[in-house]
Amino acid sequence: MEGDGIATGGGQVEKRVTPLELFFDLVFVFALTQVTGLVSAQPTWQGLGQGVLLLGVLWWAWTAYAWLTNTVDPEEGLVRLSLLGAMAAMLVASLAVPGAFGEDALLFAVAYAVVRIAHLGLYGLAGRGDPELTGAILRLVPATTVGSGLLLVAAFLDGPAQGALWVVAFAVDLSGPLLGGIRGWRLSAGHFAERHGLIIIIALGESIVAVGVGAAELDLDAGVVIAAVLGIAVAAALWWAYFDVVALVAERRLREATGVAQLAMARDSYSYLHLPMVAGIVLVAVGLKKTLAHVGDPLELVPAVALCGGVAMYLVAHVLFRLRNVRTLSRRRLVAAGALLALIPVALALPALGTLAAVTAVCAGLIGYEAIRFAEARRQVRHAPGATA
Repeated sequence: MEGDGIATGGGQVEKRVTPLELFFDLVFVFALTQVTGLVSAQPTWQGLGQGVLLLGVLWWAWTAYAWLTNTVDPEEGLVRLSLLGAMAAMLVASLAVPGAFGEDALLFAVAYAVVRIAHLGLYGLAGRGDPELTGAILRLVPATTVGSGLLLVAAFLDGPAQGALWVVAFAVDLSGPLLGGIRGWRLSAGHFAERHGLIIIIALGESIVAVGVGAAELDLDAGVVIAAVLGIAVAAALWWAYFDVVALVAERRLREATGVAQLAMARDSYSYLHLPMVAGIVLVAVGLKKTLAHVGDPLELVPAVALCGGVAMYLVAHVLFRLRNVRTLSRRRLVAAGALLALIPVALALPALGTLAAVTAVCAGLIGYEAIRFAEARRQVRHAPGATA
């Protein structure tokens, strides 16, 4: 089945992201907001760990549907209705995020299981008459069902036992495409890259919302205004780091690859390596909220790790993304990530506004250096035939 598309130079119709997919992604926006709120309300190592686990399983549900709507037309009748039902279940899971390790643990687990089972059912319909796709779906069933089942069991536990079972459940679910292989899956490269680029925009939007909401709750003195402006500058740098060149090159490499190599690249570069990018952005949002609330005081350890470590995680994910796609190492982004990690102990003594200014300086310095040092290569990438910059 073909979704909405545009005509390519060869007269073929290329699949594009549909309005229903964007509508589906709005629930993921709310999920990100809930995770940011959870960690902000519990700025401890336990709260941070729970937030990362919740983000991980919610991401894995989202990326499962990204593969699904890349294969089938989401606007068709039964698929459309099923996706809307999955949206409702995802919304319930997102609502349960604040209590997912407490009183709402069972509600979260049941809603999450519904989201994953609906995904398998829809893929089963898509695979009718296609033995290779059917086989790929069947190979995914064990990891999906075991992972969801372990979350249901974890709902009846608490403390370290519950956390440990969550880790196992997430690891099992995450291992499904690795252990089951990727033979038989279907991929529309341009659509897949576009969908993941849009989810990065959504995550960055959450960081901007965090700045806006945090500032709106405070008296708008000079410190808050400066912190808000610096927060937007950091978000802009993260946007630039991905969309200026990286996203263009990655999409072209994905288009050029074929067969199993293309599927493996999509799995590794987008399903796996975009998770630490999104997680890094969410952590930055947590750090920004805490900075706005206490611009003149030093950040506590976990918010400092969230702010500095979040940007570092995002950049390291970019390094791995490039290494997987282009087979080259971006040492400058590794250096910037190292500098941000070195800021963490300093942040415990500096006023939060000073730490945010230092993070902004590192981000701006990296972007400025890359734009000047690689100006010609950047121009060639952005203005090559077929570029969509």
